[in-house]
Amino acid sequence: MSPRLGIFIGGLLGLTGVAAGAFGAHALRGALDPRSLEIWGTGAAYQQLHAVLLVAVAIWARAEATALRRAAMVLLAVGVVVFSGALYTVALGGPRILGAVAPVGGLCLMAGWAVIAIEGLRRAR
Repeated sequence: MSPRLGIFIGGLLGLTGVAAGAFGAHALRGALDPRSLEIWGTGAAYQQLHAVLLVAVAIWARAEATALRRAAMVLLAVGVVVFSGALYTVALGGPRILGAVAPVGGLCLMAGWAVIAIEGLRRAR
């Protein structure tokens, strides 16, 4: 992923993450049970956090777009879409089997963080 695309996708994920948080706090309150609202809120929180991280990594990649920085951006973007998307779907009453997809997104997010850590050590030498 190019730094420019990373900033764009991170911005969109941030925008939609804030919208999802507001939607959960206002429109879904009373429409969903407390557990489903909690699941929705977790999806929104992870989306917002990782949107900021994606933009930060993309800005870092502008200085030097290494393969690891590009990989981190892809892992973060895919991770957010899969993890938060699965949680939103389950919270809205979608098939519970989609809850089993969320850990795949979580693994992508963790891998993104790991790649960032490795790149930080590699570049610190």
